[in-house]
Amino acid sequence: MDRLEDNINRWLWREDFWLPPGVTWKDIAEGTSDGSRHPVPRDLLISFPLALGFIALRFVFERVVALPLSRRLGVRDRVRLHITPIPKLEAFYLQKKKTEPSQEDLQALVKLCGLSERQIQSWLRRRRIQDRPANSRKFSEASWRFGFYLIIFSAGLISLIHTPWFWDHRECWSGYPAQAVAEAQYWYYIIELSFYLSLLLCVSVDIKRKDFQEQIIHHIATIFLIAFSYCANYVRVGTLVMLVHDSSDFLLESAKMFNYAGWRKTCDALFVVFAAVFLVTRLIVFPFRIVYTAVVDSLDVFSPYPGYYFFNGLLLVLQALHIFWAWLILRMVHKFVFLGKVERDERSDDESEPDEDDEVGEEEEERSWEHKKGALNSKLASLANNCVLNNLTNQRQKMNSRTLKER
Repeated sequence: MDRLEDNINRWLWREDFWLPPGVTWKDIAEGTSDGSRHPVPRDLLISFPLALGFIALRFVFERVVALPLSRRLGVRDRVRLHITPIPKLEAFYLQKKKTEPSQEDLQALVKLCGLSERQIQSWLRRRRIQDRPANSRKFSEASWRFGFYLIIFSAGLISLIHTPWFWDHRECWSGYPAQAVAEAQYWYYIIELSFYLSLLLCVSVDIKRKDFQEQIIHHIATIFLIAFSYCANYVRVGTLVMLVHDSSDFLLESAKMFNYAGWRKTCDALFVVFAAVFLVTRLIVFPFRIVYTAVVDSLDVFSPYPGYYFFNGLLLVLQALHIFWAWLILRMVHKFVFLGKVERDERSDDESEPDEDDEVGEEEEERSWEHKKGALNSKLASLANNCVLNNLTNQRQKMNSRTLKER
């Protein structure tokens, strides 16, 4: 076991990459030899079973707590229209789920199924509607994240508000690398890392949103940031990064919950509060206080090294994502101020599929088409009848004229 750990430390946790010049893992351990905890890379291994525990806890929470709460708040799921199963169309849908059929595909399906192009398009559209997530499921996901972010933000704030680096960020580097890690900060790290690992493991079954790719990048960058900052004993600045992110996330999730429940005024009020907190923490506090101290203040303690560029590069990736999301939020705020409402298609919780209001539009379109078709058929029938009557009348007139001539 010791030999395996030595090999891992030699190849994975290379001191010349992860630590400043002249600093070793032993320096970090010996600097806190008074019995207090010091960062060791193997401490992070506990996050993997905890991530699986979070997934199991989420499964129970969504069914025991979130679903009953959604009913009490008035969340209603739209009743999906039943469609006749057509195996050949079902096979095509499963193969090309998210893409619209091309004209060649439609012509092939017409020959294969014996239906018209419009019937095939209508069937595929209704089939996509059936796959859209229900409001109760979206509410359950949002409530799970809301509960976690609220609890972890409160716990993180309580554990950090009395620390010197919470108020003076230059204290993040005081005494580095021999900085002890309190038990509260250790578990703050482990729980955050386990939670983001659980989100990454569940990404294939969670509802895919418009910013799906950005969320994946965010989760991966966050996991690497937490792991690296713990191993290199950047725990002080790492706790500030996590606290800043948690400060607005629970507000966004609460706004989503009330949006699914149909509480528009409450949702919009929470969204305005979220937007204010997000813009202040992600565009002011994060870049000008936290990123600044990691990039500039840290150089008073050590010179740049590979781990320094790795850590700050991930911070800049997060900041780029913050700017992207801030742009979306400002667009929503602009519509809220000048139009009096937040457009649903701009919310970050909307899925990549169109929202359920499209289903109503599609049904109305179908009814409108049927109505127009019926009206057209009646007009054609009337026209045909008139043509028949006219022909009969003309024939009768001709016969009468012939009879008169004969007489």
